[in-house]
Amino acid sequence: MSTPRNDVPRNNDLPDRDGGPRQNPAPKRTTRPSTRGGSKPRRGAPVAGTRPARSGSGSRTRQAPAPAPQRISRYRSWYGTLHPSLQLIGLQLWMPLFFIVGFCLCYVFAFHSPHPHDVPIALVGSDPTFVTAVQKALPGEYVFHLYDSLATAKHDVLTGTMAVAYDPSTNELFKASAHQFQVASLVPATLSTVLTGIGVAAPTVTELAPLPAWDEYGTVAMYVMLAWCIGGYMVAMFIGIMGGPLRHRTRMAVIVVGGLVISLITNTLAGPVLGAIHGHWIQLVLIAWGWIVAIGLAVNGLSYFVGRFIAAPAMICFVFLSMPSSGGAYPKWFMPEPFAWLNHVVVGSSMVDMIKHQVYGVGPGPARGLITMACYAAAGLVLMYFGKMWWEHRRIRAIVTGRTTMFQDAQTANREFLGEQRDAELERHGLISTETGTLTVLRDGDWEDERVGGDVFMGGRDGLETATTTTGRIPVVRSGDRGTPTRQPGGAGTGPRTRPVPRTETPRAPGRSDPSARGDAPARSDGARPEASGDAPHGRHADR
Repeated sequence: MSTPRNDVPRNNDLPDRDGGPRQNPAPKRTTRPSTRGGSKPRRGAPVAGTRPARSGSGSRTRQAPAPAPQRISRYRSWYGTLHPSLQLIGLQLWMPLFFIVGFCLCYVFAFHSPHPHDVPIALVGSDPTFVTAVQKALPGEYVFHLYDSLATAKHDVLTGTMAVAYDPSTNELFKASAHQFQVASLVPATLSTVLTGIGVAAPTVTELAPLPAWDEYGTVAMYVMLAWCIGGYMVAMFIGIMGGPLRHRTRMAVIVVGGLVISLITNTLAGPVLGAIHGHWIQLVLIAWGWIVAIGLAVNGLSYFVGRFIAAPAMICFVFLSMPSSGGAYPKWFMPEPFAWLNHVVVGSSMVDMIKHQVYGVGPGPARGLITMACYAAAGLVLMYFGKMWWEHRRIRAIVTGRTTMFQDAQTANREFLGEQRDAELERHGLISTETGTLTVLRDGDWEDERVGGDVFMGGRDGLETATTTTGRIPVVRSGDRGTPTRQPGGAGTGPRTRPVPRTETPRAPGRSDPSARGDAPARSDGARPEASGDAPHGRHADR
């Protein structure tokens, strides 16, 4: 029988409640590990927190000053006493509150009463009587611009510079429903009422760009734009929340690849699958890809400064403000301030214009959209450059000072709570988890589920179901038994379920004089040896 070495420290893989404390704990590391891999420390590397002395000087290394303890408010101290899961839920309730406030201040305020103001009308030639009647009946709602050429007036209507055009010589109104359905529906009807009021016959309304049958109200561009915006900011939002240590190139690669995937999915669903857009699939994929990348870069840059709250500024910029100001639902001439002014800078207006120009041939050209896209992408790159340095500065400062946030404390408490719940569940099944991750037998008695009380809706007193588990008794076979264990019907092994006993460091004696040590123990009356019946210790448990 071999004698174990006593000069080699060994670690017990059982927890303290079963195996007791470690006999020989591993020595603490006093040097930094090598940066080239491996577990050996670098020779001569100083301990963290110390500074090496200058060559030639007799000064000794100095310890960095200890940071001042973090001051915890009474509210934070009280909040830390709550259940860890409840703490995490409470710290995330700002998001539904933010949604409520954002929808009320942006959507309800912008759309509850759209009213025309300063709507530009192209007037070919002049008609002072008509202009005076409109300004008297509808003060501040319409602004007339004089044109000498009917072709120029029609062009401006198609590009969206003018709402409608009116030619008094032919008593004819020109509109473009594909550019703005609401304007094409409301403005000609209002002006016709004024004309009939001054004794002029109802004008003829000519459609310059009708909407197709698959987009009767002209809302497809708005909702496709919204899908692009949400996809772009959400990709970057999750990168900012969970990918803080990632390098710039990794973050940008995820944004570029994710943008391409989102572009392919959204345009495939809106076009070939749903039939809301016919044709122009490749062009729209490229346009969407560029916009999603630009939005992703901007949100990624912001994430360095706001951390896990990145959802708030992202949704403000690319959903709550962009949607009412885009002109997709109502034109900017019907929106209150500041949404009317934001139409010039939000991504939604440029995206809607690019979609309408590509699909219907109306609205301004792609130049304005490309310039806006480049500006957002450039702003994102600048924010990424400075934001990375700012984030690293805050991170190192938090590590050095030992400061934590309420969310970090709640996460730590929740991890500890889940670990305790896991151990409790294993114990109900007659098992425990050791330091090395293995499972071992916990108790000798017959296993039974101790969860009692409760009902099918509320569960047991510990919040778990009260139904009997399907695992049943877990058979255990000791690996140190000599010979093959006897099998019982319906069972996997017959060895008793006992707690493992930690090995002691006392070396075994080379020989024993007692009969049990030499293997010549007297046989029992039934003819079975003690080792075979399990009445006497055997194997590696013989010395215990």
